[in-house]
Amino acid sequence: MTGLDDLRAQVCALHSELTRWDLVAWTSGNVSVRVPGTDRMLIKASGVSYDALAPEHMVECDLHGRPVHDGGPNPSSDTAAHAYVYRALPEVGGVVHTHSPYATAWAARGEPIPCAVTAMADEFGGDIPLGPFARIGDDSIGRGIVATLEGHRSPAVLMDRHGVFTIGATPQDAVKAAVMCEDVARTLHLARQSGPLERLPQDDIDALHDRYRNVYGQK
Repeated sequence: MTGLDDLRAQVCALHSELTRWDLVAWTSGNVSVRVPGTDRMLIKASGVSYDALAPEHMVECDLHGRPVHDGGPNPSSDTAAHAYVYRALPEVGGVVHTHSPYATAWAARGEPIPCAVTAMADEFGGDIPLGPFARIGDDSIGRGIVATLEGHRSPAVLMDRHGVFTIGATPQDAVKAAVMCEDVARTLHLARQSGPLERLPQDDIDALHDRYRNVYGQK
């Protein structure tokens, strides 16, 4: 396999994590990756079911969302949004989009998710912010993602009345952020049924996030 073939296979396989964790339905959602050392990306083809997804459905595009090769499958309708994120944030190597139910319920209400549990402080370093409403099809969503995440430590953003976008240094990191976003969205939705949520104090959030980044796990 060439390096690009191997990357296609890796990104295709990562889509199974979206179905495994119930983050997507039918053909919605996608994972993309920046092709290292190039101004290109790979993203899921539009409208292909997860059961039928194969490496050849990872469409190579430039960073303006245009397919590199003629005659192949059409890329996701979210391609322009992903491409804008890669253009604006060179440190990002992977982007994920889902309509996971609990996180998207917060987005449907037009609410950020407050940092009210330690798992959020660990993973997101604060609230999961709410981005603006934007129509699908051009880079408006991407612009909203980048503008909203500026000044936030969160790798996740809820786009108003749309769904979840996550970023990471790798597509694996972005998938993990999408999984954890849905997990805390569900927990805090359930907690709020019994009364208002209380955000953690900022100094505790900062300390927990630092410990998670620099102490937790294996060296």
